[in-house]
Amino acid sequence: MKRFILILIVFFTANSLFAQTTQGDTSKADTSKISSDTTKKPKGFRVKFGFGNDVGGVSVNNNDDTTYTASKAPGFSFGLTFTRFDIGLTTLVDNGSFKLSPTNNFLRYRSWRSSAIGFDVVQLGYRFSSGFRIYTAAGFDWFNLRLRESVTILRDQPVLTYQQDDVVYTKNRLSATYLRVPIAFDFRTHDDADGRRFHFVAGADLGVLLSSSLKQESKENGSQKLSGNYHFAKFRGGPFLRVGYGAIGIFGKYYVNNIFRDSPAQDGLRNFSFGMSVGW
Repeated sequence: MKRFILILIVFFTANSLFAQTTQGDTSKADTSKISSDTTKKPKGFRVKFGFGNDVGGVSVNNNDDTTYTASKAPGFSFGLTFTRFDIGLTTLVDNGSFKLSPTNNFLRYRSWRSSAIGFDVVQLGYRFSSGFRIYTAAGFDWFNLRLRESVTILRDQPVLTYQQDDVVYTKNRLSATYLRVPIAFDFRTHDDADGRRFHFVAGADLGVLLSSSLKQESKENGSQKLSGNYHFAKFRGGPFLRVGYGAIGIFGKYYVNNIFRDSPAQDGLRNFSFGMSVGW
């Protein structure tokens, strides 16, 4: 997964640089050929693919006026994208406390190595004005918990179960992959002198479990990855907040349901994630 994420970062960076170069070349074009105020275009829709917050896709303008202006008119948009690339930390909240109870002590984790990573790949939205829009999207989200204890979380058990090991693990990571579906309200300021704007986004983040696994590394057993049922919630959801400037921002998410299902001992154990977000 690390190699896949690295490729995406390089691809995103290259696309951003290309977009900036293209914009610079366009600004040098003969303004006599392009009108910044009004240009007549036929009514209908257009399809485009892109990166960042203003996804191209299928744009439909219901306004009877066929004049295309420099400001973005209200309308729908749909398309493929690569945006809201989140790199952050995940924190367990045990019945309102950041300290794990004795029952959940086997889940003690390394705070700076337990991560929340995700991005969106398709988006549908409606722009009410240049300063406000709503959208929903679909993407992927990874929950990675780096365990401190020398334990093995047993898969395919009736409840979340573990065994104590006599092995010193250099890596003991419990992971879950979710299909994420955010529903967001995006408030944006006007562009400043540098062509950037502030974003304030709030909404709900929904998720559907795709897979879960346990990866362990030790001198005794080498590297092994075990996939199966680790009682992660099949569905999760909760509020989120994003604040950013230009293409960079921060995010915070809190999932209101339990991390693990059908496991009464872990009732009230929930997930809070926060970190940096690239692409709006």
